[in-house]
Amino acid sequence: MMNQYIRELEQDPFDPDEFVERMVRRSMQECRLQDDQFDPEMIHDIFTQAIQDLKVLQERQERKCARLEQAVQDEEKIYVAKLAEIMDQHSHCVSVFSTLDERMSRCGGRALDVGEKLGAARAPRARAAAARDLLSHLANFLSPGPVLSDLFSDPNKLNEAADVIQKLYTIAQELPPDKFEVARKKIEAKYDEIERNLIEEFVKAQNQGNMTKMKDIANIMTNFKGYSQCVDAYIETSQMNTLLGKDIFLSVLPLCKKNYNIISNVFPNPDQVMSKFVLNIFHLKLQKYIQTKLADKNDIEKYLRNLYDTYTSTQRVCDELVAANLVSADGNSATGELRREALINGAMAGATEGYPALEIRRLKSILSSSLNAYYVEKQHVKKQIQGGGFQELRRDLQAVIGTRANINIAQIENYGGETFLSEQLVQRMLNDAKTSFLRCKTLCTSNELPGTAIVLLEVLIQHLLIEHVDYALDLGLQSIPIAEGKSLPQIYFFEIVNQTNTIVKMFGEHFQESVLPCLSSTSKQTECLQRKNAIMEQLENKLDAGLERAIAAIVSWVKLYLQTEQKKTDFKPEGDIDTLASPACTAVVSYLNTVMDKIHDNLDGDNLNAVTLELAVRLHRVIYDHLQNFQFNSAGAMIAICDVKEYRSAACGRGRGRARGGAAPAPAHALFDALHALCNLLLVKPENLHQVCEGETLAELDHSILLNFIQLRADYKSHKLSSFLKGLS
Repeated sequence: MMNQYIRELEQDPFDPDEFVERMVRRSMQECRLQDDQFDPEMIHDIFTQAIQDLKVLQERQERKCARLEQAVQDEEKIYVAKLAEIMDQHSHCVSVFSTLDERMSRCGGRALDVGEKLGAARAPRARAAAARDLLSHLANFLSPGPVLSDLFSDPNKLNEAADVIQKLYTIAQELPPDKFEVARKKIEAKYDEIERNLIEEFVKAQNQGNMTKMKDIANIMTNFKGYSQCVDAYIETSQMNTLLGKDIFLSVLPLCKKNYNIISNVFPNPDQVMSKFVLNIFHLKLQKYIQTKLADKNDIEKYLRNLYDTYTSTQRVCDELVAANLVSADGNSATGELRREALINGAMAGATEGYPALEIRRLKSILSSSLNAYYVEKQHVKKQIQGGGFQELRRDLQAVIGTRANINIAQIENYGGETFLSEQLVQRMLNDAKTSFLRCKTLCTSNELPGTAIVLLEVLIQHLLIEHVDYALDLGLQSIPIAEGKSLPQIYFFEIVNQTNTIVKMFGEHFQESVLPCLSSTSKQTECLQRKNAIMEQLENKLDAGLERAIAAIVSWVKLYLQTEQKKTDFKPEGDIDTLASPACTAVVSYLNTVMDKIHDNLDGDNLNAVTLELAVRLHRVIYDHLQNFQFNSAGAMIAICDVKEYRSAACGRGRGRARGGAAPAPAHALFDALHALCNLLLVKPENLHQVCEGETLAELDHSILLNFIQLRADYKSHKLSSFLKGLS
């Protein structure tokens, strides 16, 4: 049990309540009797024994703790004694170290003093020895014959020979020329020879990738006048067999980055060397490549495309070099930094000279070719169309004569409904123009750009808006028919209006996106806007004239058709008949429905409202005047009311959906509502006439209109209707 108590007491964490509970459970199991009864005395004995065992265990643990505490105290005494001994040793070492440091400082001071004295004594001797050696070498050059010296003949002593010859070369420049001319020439010859040898060794080290040797030679060469030749040799060697392939622009940045690391480690002035390295790429490599690519000018389209590609590629390479801090965006002439624009101009080498004229010629050619191909495809030969008042007068005279003589002398050609407008063609032309303006903005100088952009715009206006759109409008105007009796006038001008509006919108977007950016903040922008507005006004005037002529043709045909086809018996039938619209009205309404569908399909917005209103107003006038020519009985009045209802439905769009837009404006409805109310006067009972005339719809009309309409009744005289209207006069 003692071992079990120890195991339970050493549990972590130890819970005394849980310990007591476990003892209770064990005691209960040991004292359980039959019928789940237990012996309390036995439990008491068990707990009493457990308490005694725990006391014994406590005494045993206390004795063990006492022994451990004593052992710790003994070890602590030993540790303290040992630590005191170590501290004494440390104090002794610190004292010895201080003594040694003081002695070393004294020795160092004495050694420095002795060194300075030795150096002061050695420097004159060294200079004297160097001067002696230099004079001995000078004596070799002063003696007649070739220079015989191991220093200048041993290739392994090239660096030492370079140092000597550089000093001799400096001395030779100070010698009197008359007495030492021969020696000076020998020194200069040997100077040039060693300089060449150094450059050859530099190139050899470069090919071997020995940057340490390259750096040593470069440092030596900085004192030679041929140092730039050493730099040129490095550039030529490093750029040899590079920048090859179809697109050499992709290789420029990696090549510059690779060599910048080498140049930084080799040359004492890396920035100047790197500038010369980049300059050589642009002014030699890229310039030669660009000149070769732009050599063929026979195909202007290909040439301009190559010119733009090479220019933008050169710009891109410069931007990459600027981003990599290899080239400055603005440059600094004092430090030799390259300027971005100078690199571009050097690479292009005047390739953009004469560009504006080529771009203008190209745009004229391609737009003209597109137009010609379009008309050839349509099998149409362009006509010389004359405008002006004389042509309009001639057309009007032909209309009058043709109408009265019942013959067609107007010779109107409608081309089968062909509008001679193509959005696809216009889109191609705008794309070509967009390319021209983009290139113009990139390739032109700041002085050339405004003038070139205006000329390009004029070319686009001439071919797109004048030779295509304006020409189609002229054809459309001529194709609008004149009323010719029973033949229905076919109006295709509404389709022309729709296509023209679409094309003008496309041109406006192109103008904003491509033209104006070339003219922003320039005096030419106002001139450009005025030119655009002028051509827009010209097209708008022709559209207005065409719509006016189309409306006139429709209304004239309606008027003429009703005059010839409407019978007097239509409104004065005898007997009981079905109250349906008259045949003449049915034919007119059928035609008007077709016309209105075309108008709604091709016009929208203010144009739609204006045209439908104008047409409705004119139709109302024609129908109103037409009804004045007839007399009406009761049945005829019903037919007239049916006719007006049909006319109103056709002209105002009541009860009919339109593909685009809604019904005619409110004024048109009011006119036909009034006409419908006037027709009711032909039908109402005589005693109700006065009341109807004073109704809401007719009250605002002039009384003479009401009287004139009432007089159209067949029973006006027989029923003495004037007596019912005395209050209206």
